[in-house]
Amino acid sequence: MAHAVESRLRAAVEFVPATAAGISALALVTSPSLFLMPGALAKGAAGCCAALAILRAHQGLGVIRYRSHLRRLPRYVLKPDAVPVSKLKLFWGMGFEWTQRHSQRLFDTRLPENAKYLEPGRAYRAARDLEFRLEKSRAFAFIPKITGAPAWWNPVRPFPPVGGNPALHGVGMEDERPVYSDIGERVGHTLVLGTTRVGKTRLEELLVTQDIHRGDVVIVFDPKGDKELMKRMFAEAKRAGRLEDLHIFHLGHPEISARYNAVANFTRITEVAGRISGQLSGEGDSAAFREFAWRFTNIIARALVALGQTPDYETIAKYVRNIEPLLVEYCSWWLDRSGPAGWRDSVKGIEESIKPESLPQHLRDRGIHSVAIVRYIKQRDLYDPVADGLRSAFEYDKTYFDKIVASLLPLLEKLTTGKVSELLSPDYTDMDDPRPIIDWMQIIRRRGIVYVGLDALSDAEVAAAVGNSMFADLTSIAGQLYKFGLDYGLPDLGSSKAPPAISVHADEFNELIGDEFIPLLNKAGGAGFQVTAYTQTWADVEARIGNRAKAEQIGGNFNALIMLRVKNVRTAEILTDQLPKVQLVSKTAVSGVTDVADASSPTEFASRNEDRLTEKEAPMIEPADIVQLPKGQAFALLGGARLWKLRIPLPHTGPDPMMPRDFGEMVEWLYPDGVATGGHDG
Repeated sequence: MAHAVESRLRAAVEFVPATAAGISALALVTSPSLFLMPGALAKGAAGCCAALAILRAHQGLGVIRYRSHLRRLPRYVLKPDAVPVSKLKLFWGMGFEWTQRHSQRLFDTRLPENAKYLEPGRAYRAARDLEFRLEKSRAFAFIPKITGAPAWWNPVRPFPPVGGNPALHGVGMEDERPVYSDIGERVGHTLVLGTTRVGKTRLEELLVTQDIHRGDVVIVFDPKGDKELMKRMFAEAKRAGRLEDLHIFHLGHPEISARYNAVANFTRITEVAGRISGQLSGEGDSAAFREFAWRFTNIIARALVALGQTPDYETIAKYVRNIEPLLVEYCSWWLDRSGPAGWRDSVKGIEESIKPESLPQHLRDRGIHSVAIVRYIKQRDLYDPVADGLRSAFEYDKTYFDKIVASLLPLLEKLTTGKVSELLSPDYTDMDDPRPIIDWMQIIRRRGIVYVGLDALSDAEVAAAVGNSMFADLTSIAGQLYKFGLDYGLPDLGSSKAPPAISVHADEFNELIGDEFIPLLNKAGGAGFQVTAYTQTWADVEARIGNRAKAEQIGGNFNALIMLRVKNVRTAEILTDQLPKVQLVSKTAVSGVTDVADASSPTEFASRNEDRLTEKEAPMIEPADIVQLPKGQAFALLGGARLWKLRIPLPHTGPDPMMPRDFGEMVEWLYPDGVATGGHDG
C-alpha cells in the first residue's frame, strides 16, 4: 500500500486527466503549429501525452473494476479435464492471501458513505421489479428473458444466485491467482466446515479428482450416498484409466455393491468385539451393558477364530441368540487337542446319568449333551479361557441373559436383515457372485479407489455401525503399515515398498465419528493416511462424541482448515481465534474555529479543516464475515496458518463423455457379466 489510506471507493477521476491528455496528444499530432512546435518535437510530446492518457485510463479502469467486483464477481468454471494435477502440489481453486490490506479494504466498504458503491443501481432494481410484474404476462414475456439473461452484454443481468457478500472476495480480486499447498502437508489432515449447500461436495469432488489422477489410494465415505459424487468418481477413474481399480460399496444398492466383512480383519482378536460393542451407548447405566456385550462378543469371536472360522455379523448374531452349539463345537475341538484320552466316553456316561428334572432351572432348556460336557470339564478341573467364557455364558439364566444383551441384539438384527446381510456377512465360497469383497490391505496394495455410500437417510444406526467399523479396520491397517510396511503377510522377496498415499475423504463425518476415528487422525499419518473431513458445524461433532474435551482432541489433529459459510458463530470462531490482530486506519474529519484575542488584529477568527488518521487494533476477519460468505467461497488456513481467501470452481454444465448417463450404465461398466440379484429385503 503506497499510502496510509487507499482511496478506491470514489469516482474514477483519473478519466479527466486521461481525456485531457488524449485530446492533447491528438492535437499535437494533427496541429503541431498551434503549439509552435516543429513536427518531430510535437510527435514526441504527443507520445508523452498518450502515455499519460493510457496510464490514467488504466488507473481509472482499476477503480471501476474494483468497485464492480465488490458487487459482482466473474464466473469461475473449470472443466473436469482441466483440473490441475501435480505430484507436488494440491490445487484449491482461485484466490489470494489475505493480509492487513484486505482487512482495511473490507472495513472501508462498511463505512456509511461508501454504501452506494455496494448497492445495486436504480436500473438494476427497476429490471428486477419489471421481471416480477411481467412474470405471468404472455404479451411481454420476452422482456424478462432479455433483462434476466446472464450475458456480458446485459448491464442489468441478475447477480449470481450465491448469496452472501461478494465484497469479501472483491477486495482482493486484483491479486487472485491459483492457490496451491504442498502435497506433503496433507498428512497433517484437513478439516472442511460449511453449512449445507454451500460447496462442500464441490470442493470434495475437486480434491478427489486430483487424488484419483495422482494415483493415490482414494477412499470416500459418503453417509448420504450421493449418486452425483459416486458418478463423478466413476467418471474420473475412467478418465484416469483406473476404472478397474474402482470399488463401490453402497448400502442403498446392495444388488450392485461390493461386499465387506467389517470384523474379518484385525491385528488383535479383541478388535472384533470393540467394533461391534463400540456402536452401543456407553452413557450412564448403558456402560455396564456395553461392557457385557463386549465380553460376550469377544468370547464368541475368540472361539470362532480358534476353530478356523472367519467372524462376521451373521455368525456372531447366531451365537448371541444361542451359544450352545458353539460351546459344544469348541469344547469338542479343544478336548480333542488337549483333553484326556477317552473324554467322549466319559461325557457319554455323564449324559446318561443326568436326570432332566434334577437340573437347575436355568439349565432345563439346555441340551443334555451340552450340560454333560460342562460337568465333565468341571469334574476334571480342566481349564481353557475360551471354553470357560463360553461356559459362563451358557450357564446364565435366559431371562437375565436377554436383559443384558437387549441392546446388542437389535443392532445385530439390523446388520443381518435383508440384502444388507449379504454385503456385511459375505459368503466367501460363492463363486457365482461377481461382487468383490473389500479387503483394505489389498485395496492399498493395488492403489484402489473406493466409494462408500452408507445410506444414512434410510438407517442412521446401520450407517454409523458400518462406517465406524471401517474406520477401526483402517486404523488397524495403519498400524500394520506403520510397523511392518506394505508387504506385511507376504513372502519376503528381499525388497519392501513404501506405503502409497492413502487419501481418506469423510463427508458428514460427524455422523460417522467415534472413538475409532481419533487414532486414525493422530497416529495414521506415519502410515501414509491423509484424512480430509467434512462437516457442517463443530457442534455436530461435539454432540456425536458427547464430550467437548474429546471433540477438541479430534479438532487438534487437523493442521489445515477450510471454512465455507457457516451459520454457527462458535464454529466460525474456530478460524477467527487462530488469526492475529491487525491495525486498521480510520479517517475522521475535524473542523474548528478559534477567536483571535488581539483586538488590534485585522483577523477576527481562525478556522481549520483537517482529516485526522487514527489506528485501532481489530481482528483480521470477524465471525460475521464467515457467516456472510457466498456459496462456493471459503477462508483457508494453509501452510502454517497462512490465511487464504478461496473461490471453488463451479462445475462445468456441458456434456462430459466420461460421465455415465444413468446408474444402469455405471453398473454395466462395473459388472459386464451381470450382478447377483438374489436375496430379499427382509
